Amino acid sequence: MRDSTMRKFILKSRPAVFGAGFMILLIAPKLTCAQVNDELVRSFAETFAKKHNTTAAEVMEILNTAEYQESIIKKMNRPAEKMPWYRYRSIFLTEERIKAGKDFWVENRTTLEKVSTDTGIPVEIILGIIGVETFFGKIKGDYLVLDALYTLSFAYPRRAKYFQSELEHFLILSKEENIDPYTVKGSYAGAMGYCQFMPSSYRAYAKNFDDAGGKNLIDSPEDAIASVANYLKVHRWKKDQPIVAKVQKSQDVKAIGKQSLKPKYKPSYYEEFGYSSAGLPDASALVILVRLEQKDGMEYWFGMHNFYVITRYNHSALYAMAVYQLAEAILEKGM
Repeated sequence: MRDSTMRKFILKSRPAVFGAGFMILLIAPKLTCAQVNDELVRSFAETFAKKHNTTAAEVMEILNTAEYQESIIKKMNRPAEKMPWYRYRSIFLTEERIKAGKDFWVENRTTLEKVSTDTGIPVEIILGIIGVETFFGKIKGDYLVLDALYTLSFAYPRRAKYFQSELEHFLILSKEENIDPYTVKGSYAGAMGYCQFMPSSYRAYAKNFDDAGGKNLIDSPEDAIASVANYLKVHRWKKDQPIVAKVQKSQDVKAIGKQSLKPKYKPSYYEEFGYSSAGLPDASALVILVRLEQKDGMEYWFGMHNFYVITRYNHSALYAMAVYQLAEAILEKGM
């Protein structure tokens, strides 16, 4: 059972010799389900303690409050990005979400315009990302971040190393930003706040809007706006450059092998396969061919450099297209 009291996590130096109670806590962690690798838990605690001037017992005290969540493993094995486009799009391109975007724009107009001016990131793209990620702060996640990262670090071997790194960042972040690790909630993967940053991204890219100190992505839309823009700027967004262009295809298109998300070819390369670049603002730009499954067939777009930048936020062409189309829908709605 969880400790119901609010506890503040502070990493601090402890004596090299533990008391008997701490030794028992380290040697005999709480009873867990068979899926959790207890040896990995102990190893993580020991490694973290050596790196961050604390004790393994203190780390275990935190980890012993976490609970394995089977539903997280199930969700990891069927991510939304594996849906066909027409289903994926229907989640994010709704009148309710578009209206919420307009309302968020009105409420945060001054912040959005200042951040956009300072960074070169369009207001609508910032809105598109926050809208897709959390419905403009309405859906930030129902899982305790500690539970999510514990489950994926020690019961999901396929990506255990990545999530152990994120768990390490989370424990450090808790101290740096005064976040209570026992109560903060996020996604099933451990992403947090308005813009759903993973702990490592939170530490690397989060910004305080007015440079007044801490970076509060959990409750501050201003900090979230600044942080989304900073993330895209750091990943080399090109100001005033196009994002996508609709593609026309001939009757007889040739198959193209799997592509990376990073543009590598000029449009002329794809013309050889039957995809027309007519209407592209820059025929010399590098692009990728984006295939979108509609109910009545396939739809094709060229994604350019800034499309690729959006995929750095979430490595999915469907995600980037949803952000772009939501952004355009909010922009069309206007202030």
